[in-house]
Amino acid sequence: MNLPYFDLTGKVALISGGATGIGRGIAEGLAEAGASVAIAARRLELCEITCREIKEKFGVETLATRCDITQDGDIAAMVGDVTQRFGHIDILVNNAGIGGSEKPILKMTEAEWDRVLGTNLKAVFMLTKAVVEKMVERGNGGKVINVASIGALIGWPNMSAYCASKGGCLQLTKVMALEWIRHNIQVNTILPGYVETPMNTEFFSSEAGQKVIKTCIPMRRLARIEEMKGAAILLASKASSFMTGSAVVIDGGQTCT
Repeated sequence: MNLPYFDLTGKVALISGGATGIGRGIAEGLAEAGASVAIAARRLELCEITCREIKEKFGVETLATRCDITQDGDIAAMVGDVTQRFGHIDILVNNAGIGGSEKPILKMTEAEWDRVLGTNLKAVFMLTKAVVEKMVERGNGGKVINVASIGALIGWPNMSAYCASKGGCLQLTKVMALEWIRHNIQVNTILPGYVETPMNTEFFSSEAGQKVIKTCIPMRRLARIEEMKGAAILLASKASSFMTGSAVVIDGGQTCT
């Protein structure tokens, strides 16, 4: 089937936190649609493994790069490496993030709060700014996809920093979208609900985890990582040329209840 508006051939995508979990799923989806992919994470060896496997599976060019997105120097070096290798960046996926401490507000320290907001919100601002500066200089438009969470829409007790960071990411997306419209850069966000990853398999297999699935998710199951691919391809491609500042919720109906 020929679907040219979803074709990413010739495009270059940079995915932060792209070595594992949702980030890897998105990287695979963009590669399957034809994009070259650069994968950034703190552990270079995982990036290298993922890049090798994606290249073997989809035949696209890849680049593994180490980056702590909370460090300005790392961001500058990474963006430089990617542009040197591929010449430009067309698509940025801000996926890297942390859950943080599950603590009530009255027991949370300032350092714990700062760590979550620094990774999930400030780093999105800093990395996007660095990449979009290059997009604007090139003058050929671009796509930014911020991966937030349904925690941006609903509140979870003992997750104040996480929910605040994801809510902030949702609002930041809207401002970025408005500021960069004149440069033909679309900025949108994906809001996943509970997604099955290697990190949470044990919990969701437990009695407590099964209770969460049955009581919170109308579909009565977790999302699969591959179910993130379609939304990412949409938001990275020409198919979303009139979408900006939008939020795509992928949660099995959880926020409907």
